[in-house]
Amino acid sequence: MTWTSLLDVAGAVSLLLGSFLCLAGAVGLIRFPDTLSRLHAATKPQTLGLILILTGLALTLRTWAAVTTLVLLAATQFFTSPVSAHLVGRAAYRNRRVDTATLEVDELSDALDRAGEDRAH
Repeated sequence: MTWTSLLDVAGAVSLLLGSFLCLAGAVGLIRFPDTLSRLHAATKPQTLGLILILTGLALTLRTWAAVTTLVLLAATQFFTSPVSAHLVGRAAYRNRRVDTATLEVDELSDALDRAGEDRAH
């Protein structure tokens, strides 16, 4: 087995695993009941799935231009996905679109109460 065929097999396995994780995240978006659990499905498997797909592409293409572009895409996804999920989660909480009965720890309500008290005085 040559290096190119070994890299092609590793790329194909990475592409398949990434596709499976993206599919699992999409199923989670449909099946999960509330906003916060859907955000978990949208960020965790989707980010790892995309990074695995980009890794599979890099292993298959094997050009510096493609690899640097794919690394830039992976870094952008890796840094922006948690931030956007955090902002969506806070907006959903403030608009009362979160099932508070399913929360184990609710630290945001205390912070919002303190912020409301500070604005009132």
